Amino acid sequence: MRKSVWGNPYFLIGFIFIILMLVSSFVYSMVWGIEVRRLYFISVEGVVVESSPISPKWLFPFGTDALGLDMLGKIIIGAKYTILTAFIIAFLRVFLSIPLGLILGTFLMRYKKFINGWIDSFHYLPLTILAYFLLEPVLWEPFEGFSTSIVERFVIEILLLTFLIVPILSALLGNEVSLLYKQEFILSAKTLGAGKWRIIFKHILPSMKEKLVILLGQQFTQTLVIFIHLGLLTLFLGGTDVDYQLVSDPPRSITYEWSGLIGDSFRYLQGAPWIPLTPILFFSATMLSVSFMIEGYVQATSGQSYYKRKFKAVYPAGEKKKGKHVDKSDFQKVNM
Repeated sequence: MRKSVWGNPYFLIGFIFIILMLVSSFVYSMVWGIEVRRLYFISVEGVVVESSPISPKWLFPFGTDALGLDMLGKIIIGAKYTILTAFIIAFLRVFLSIPLGLILGTFLMRYKKFINGWIDSFHYLPLTILAYFLLEPVLWEPFEGFSTSIVERFVIEILLLTFLIVPILSALLGNEVSLLYKQEFILSAKTLGAGKWRIIFKHILPSMKEKLVILLGQQFTQTLVIFIHLGLLTLFLGGTDVDYQLVSDPPRSITYEWSGLIGDSFRYLQGAPWIPLTPILFFSATMLSVSFMIEGYVQATSGQSYYKRKFKAVYPAGEKKKGKHVDKSDFQKVNM
């Protein structure tokens, strides 16, 4: 029996966290812009007891960075850039892969082996390294400054990170479509005279709905992971601000998006670990929230647990029979 996803606690927990981060980010920017609270030092009776970077305190729950900027404020400002960009990339990947997958699984079945063999080569390409070399001329600020606007850099990065994955997803969906064509209800529809387009829109796409939602969540999470990798390589979302002065500052993020907060602060991992760990924590919480949403959606639509089903697929119950205690009831008497 299908239930509403809004009544599932897992889905609600993940959804509320994502929406809370986005709403707080937009409200913060509308009220304070990109201004972030500063705390240079803490003094007790006129004596400085701690200077920036300041460790987490009650009023600064995630501490400050080396410049005294509140880490929580930076996280809130960058949330909308990180989450929305990752969602747009994930949506475009799935949206563009659907028609290509339908074409591969419906009209190009005779070339399936050749196409899959060609597309499988993409699995051996390190996506992060490939994205780095393609995006470095766009996102790394040259000495004379950027020749593109921040919107153009966002668009270029979104399109590039989308098209790098579309071939792989298209082959995946094409294989899924070809398997659906072998199901009995599809064969019955063909027998009753249904055309290919009717089968696609009335049978194939509705049958793939759950798969597509799961795929969207997986691509969202994968995009966040790529953001982290590029951040560690100092290629930040929207562009890397580079200081070319004689005494230069480290590269920094222009928008406070989370991958930039990791990349420009990872050197503080030992001395002030709260600086890089704060964006890592929010990256992890966002990925966990998406996993909750996937679990809640599958439970609401199919009545089963998505991750329990995956666990059983990896570790079949039959393997547990090894070393099982043998009981007399396990044998049957055979008359010879």
